[in-house]
Amino acid sequence: MLRLIGIVISIGLADSLNPTTLAPGLFLATGAHARRTLAEFTAGVFTVYFLGGLLIALGPGELVLTLVPKPDLVVRHVLEVCAGAVLLAVAALLLMHRGRLSQRQLPNVSSQRPASWLMGATIMAIELPTAFPYFAALAAIEGSGIGLVRKVCLILLFNVCFVTPLIVIQLILWIAGDAADVRLARASAFLQRRWPVILAAVAIAAGLVTIGLGATGTYQAARRLLHKAVIFHHRL
Repeated sequence: MLRLIGIVISIGLADSLNPTTLAPGLFLATGAHARRTLAEFTAGVFTVYFLGGLLIALGPGELVLTLVPKPDLVVRHVLEVCAGAVLLAVAALLLMHRGRLSQRQLPNVSSQRPASWLMGATIMAIELPTAFPYFAALAAIEGSGIGLVRKVCLILLFNVCFVTPLIVIQLILWIAGDAADVRLARASAFLQRRWPVILAAVAIAAGLVTIGLGATGTYQAARRLLHKAVIFHHRL
C-alpha cells in the first residue's frame, strides 16, 4: 500500500504542473478579488477531476476487472512500471514539441463570479479525456486489487496533490498580500515561456520514481514466487 501511495503522490505532483490550470490560477491571483476567485477556480478544478476519476475507476475500470482474472502481484507491479512509462512518454512528447508548445497561448479566465468556478470545471472536463498521467495513476490503483474505500482515498489523494500548486498560490496571497502581485506576474510570464520543459522534467522524475517502485516490487514478487516454486519442487 505504501508503494502505491508513493506512486499516486509522485504522479499527482507531476501532473499538478499543468499549464492549463496553473496559468489561469496565476492570472486570477493577480486580478480583482484574487483570493475568492482563485479558491472558486481551485474548487472547480478539484471537483470535476475528482469526480471524473471516480467515474473512470468505478465505472469502466471495475467493468474491465470483472472481465479479466484478478491480476496477481507481479502483474500489479508491471502495471506500475507501465504507469511510469506513460509519464516518460508524455515527457518525451513535451520535449520534442517544446518550441511549438511554448508559443501556444495558455488559457485565461474571467475574474467574475461564478465564471471562475465554471471555467475551472470546464477546463478539467475538456482535459480529462487526454489526462494520460491521471489514467496511469488510475490504472495502477485499479490493478492493485485493493478495496473500494482505499481506491476512493487514493483518488482523493491524487487530486489533493494535483491542486497543490493552486493551494500554494493561495497561501502566497494570504501571506504576502499585495506584494505577491509582482512575483506571481513574473511566475506567470516564466511559465508561459518554459512550461513544456518544466513539466517534462517533473514528468521524467515522477516516471523514474514510479518505474523504480514498480520494478523493485516486480523483482521482490518474482523472487517470492520462485522461492515458493522451489519449495514446492522439493516437496515433490
